[in-house]
Amino acid sequence: MSYPGYPPQAGGYPNQPGGYPPQAEGYPAAGGYPPAAGGYPPAAGGYPPAAGGYPPAAGGYPPAAGGYPPAAGGYPPAAGGYPPAAGGFPPQAGGYPAPAGGYPAPAGGFPPQAGGYPQQPGAEGYPSMPPAGGGWGAAPGGYGAPGGAPQGYPSGPAPGQPMPNYPAAPGANPSMPAYGGGVPSDPQAPAIPRGFRGTIQDFPGADPLRDVEVLRKAMKGFGTDENAIIELLGNRSNKQRVPMVAAYKTTYGKDLIRDLKSELTGNFENLVLAMLMSPSHFDAYEMREAIKGAGTDEACLIEILSSRSNAEIIAINRIYKEEFGKSLEDAISSDTSGHFRRLMISLCQGNRDERETVDIAMAKQDAQKLYAAGENKVGTDESQFNAILCARSKPHLRAVFQEYQQMCGRDIEKSICREMSGNVESGMVAVVKCIKNTPGYFAERLHKAMQGAGTKDRTLIRIMVSRSEVDMLDIRQEYVRCYGKSLYNHISGDTSGDYKKLLLKLCGGND
Repeated sequence: MSYPGYPPQAGGYPNQPGGYPPQAEGYPAAGGYPPAAGGYPPAAGGYPPAAGGYPPAAGGYPPAAGGYPPAAGGYPPAAGGYPPAAGGFPPQAGGYPAPAGGYPAPAGGFPPQAGGYPQQPGAEGYPSMPPAGGGWGAAPGGYGAPGGAPQGYPSGPAPGQPMPNYPAAPGANPSMPAYGGGVPSDPQAPAIPRGFRGTIQDFPGADPLRDVEVLRKAMKGFGTDENAIIELLGNRSNKQRVPMVAAYKTTYGKDLIRDLKSELTGNFENLVLAMLMSPSHFDAYEMREAIKGAGTDEACLIEILSSRSNAEIIAINRIYKEEFGKSLEDAISSDTSGHFRRLMISLCQGNRDERETVDIAMAKQDAQKLYAAGENKVGTDESQFNAILCARSKPHLRAVFQEYQQMCGRDIEKSICREMSGNVESGMVAVVKCIKNTPGYFAERLHKAMQGAGTKDRTLIRIMVSRSEVDMLDIRQEYVRCYGKSLYNHISGDTSGDYKKLLLKLCGGND
């Protein structure tokens, strides 16, 4: 019979009503089955005639007394059965239990009869070979000895060759499950995925139209149910939160942001509004706040531009121009100066090499250029640092930093601190730290925001919101490693009220 999904192969049993079709490799000797129309001719040395048994094959199995009797828990060893051989199928505890009465016969297949071998279900319920040694072993490419080991049957095929007259199974896929208990079908261990490292994930079955009903109910009437807002926003990913703004206006004809502003206050309000923006909108808004007014929050500019990908920086540029009517580059240029301005403008191009490959020879050259531009000359050539730190890929720069350390015996950060000062020093050091260890860089930023008198809440909110779906788990690990205290506990001790509750939702747990 044919099996769905299995290609027909020479030597298999073609589908023919009434039993086994004639084959070229017949069984021409006395002692086998009597010749019958459409069946197998008698073969020497085959099985003695028995009702319902499997027909013998040339070089096949030695006779077994009575076949395998069905027994709960698997096929017990029977006298005269398959002798074990080194390298055969590995034993599997229990094997496949034989149901009473055998398995139902497929159309045109092999009906169970007394004295025969009870049929065993294969993939999709089709009959397959009875197990040897108590269980099946999975082998590459189908049914055979695992790893090309010698077959455990006398006069069997050569090692590594498929069993005669049985079609080889395709590799396992969802519709054709493999048999367990044997060696892996893939000899190479699969790569372990790094996995999701954020703390906020998509909530199953979230619907913005139902979610805005919760927000409306929380704000309607006297007072505000802040806990309902915290539970809702703290359990929705950014792509599930952002559509709430449009859904609220669609449902109630009112502006969600305006209603929240009228109901909430302080840092809790700022945090809730930040969570309802897309990442690129939030970054553009933060950069606008860092640039406008008296003074510039250089650390905010450095943090965003040094940690975002090319695509994210390009999106920030686009949104900044749309929202504020001025390009981000012009805004930075008019609010900064000197080498720091050049560093920020270089970073805001979003044109860093993002290849993962590293050329060690080029890394050595770049390390030599940095050494020649700083430690090995009078004065400092900031332009050379700018060119390398802003254009090279992050994997390449990590190799450059290692080469630099080996070359001059000093860490690149310490060299920058010795050679530069002011904002350009802060900017260069931040770029190096972010490239070396991004979670460690953000852990340091969070610690500085909460350490000492007062809290830099804008920095705290920005990092907690922007990294909650990226690498917050890694930031928490770095925080404990560097400061001996969990981020969760530090936030708990440095903030209060509803603001603290929502921040701790973003943190995700204690370490």
